[in-house]
Parts: sequence; structure tokens; C-alpha cells
Amino acid sequence: MARSESGEQDLTGTTAQSREWSGAFGKAYTNRNPDTAPAMDELHASQFGVTRSELNRRFLDALDREARILEVGTNVGVQLALLSELGFRHLVGVDVQFYALDQAGRRGRQAMLAQASAFALPFRDASFDLVFTSGVLIHLSPETIGQALTEIHRCSRRFVWGWEYYAEGHVEVPYRNRRGLLWKGDFAGMYLEQFPEFRCVREERLPYLEGDNVDTMFLLEKKRNRVL
Repeated sequence: MARSESGEQDLTGTTAQSREWSGAFGKAYTNRNPDTAPAMDELHASQFGVTRSELNRRFLDALDREARILEVGTNVGVQLALLSELGFRHLVGVDVQFYALDQAGRRGRQAMLAQASAFALPFRDASFDLVFTSGVLIHLSPETIGQALTEIHRCSRRFVWGWEYYAEGHVEVPYRNRRGLLWKGDFAGMYLEQFPEFRCVREERLPYLEGDNVDTMFLLEKKRNRVL
């Protein structure tokens, strides 16, 4: 892809969703969301009655702290900051939004960061011990999500980890009064259906303290690897 003098990639040839998230709409999202680990923990505690740090410990405590970890859709890198606090050192994040990555750099995130799309991750096969998303798969359309799952699966040597909105089916819902930007679904189930070599190590579905929405955190492992 072409780059501007600032180093930003030209994403005009990607999906409608990628164009929205890499532009002004995505910048507004970045500006209104938590940008520190304590703020993210506070948000999760108010929504679910448990911090994100505690959820991360439940799922990843047994993982070697030398593991190589990739976050797809890192935004300003708050999730990577939380993992750094848990002792993980080899952290990489990619996002389509150059503004968010610039903000992450200004915050001194302890991670390598790059602008890239979930549909074309710039890494070799099995480059990472764990690849994860947090509120990213929900923004990929039914027509394109399979390609992103394929790329995530390709780059993972062992684990795929996710935190997404949950629904039994793949259901579109309006997002900030707009269509074509948000879908709830059984994303763990999508991985398992598309890649039979995966097994589910753990999944927790967490209802919001207010309202009917449910989020899911799941950890999948390639069956040929040792179980945690």
C-alpha cells in the first residue's frame, strides 16, 4: 500500500469498515474511549463487576511470560499495556488507524506497533504464540470476517484469544445510529467451525450489569499443541 510522508498507509482499497475506522469516524472513537490501563479496568468493573486485568489473569496466567503476542486492532494499545503489567514482554500491535497508533507511541507503550489490516497481516506463518482481538471482530462484515479469521489463524503458532460482543447468530445491530459497522456473534464458534484443529480451552460469557447485552472472552488452542 502507498504511504504518505507521515508514514500513514493509504487504505482506500480496503473494506468499507476499514475505511471508516482508519478515518475521522475511527479517530472520534479513539478520542472517546479509555486510553490507560486503570481507565479500562474501571470501565470493565462498572460494566461487568470484574476488571479486565482479572479476566486476563483467568485466561493467561499459565502462559509463559516470554510468549510472543500479537493484538490485531490494538487502537492506542491499552490491552497491550494491561498485558505488560502482567509481565508479558514480547508484544506487537497492529491497527488500520494511523492516528491511534501515533497516540499509542506518544503514550510510550511497551510494544512494537504497525499500521496494517486484519485482512493482510505483515507477518510470517506461526510468528506468534498467541494472537488476539478485543472488540474488533464485531466490526467486520459477514462477507469479510472469514478472511480476517484466516489471517489470525495463520499467524498464530498456538493460541487465539478473543473478547467480543456475543450472540447466538451473526446479527447486525446499529452502531451510533449507523448501519454496516457492528455485528454480534458467536465468534469462538466461527473459529471452531472454520478451523477444526482448534479446541476451546476456556470461554466465559459475561452479561452487562445493566441491559441485555453479553460479551464473551474465549481462548482457543491448536490441538497439536500441549494443553495449558
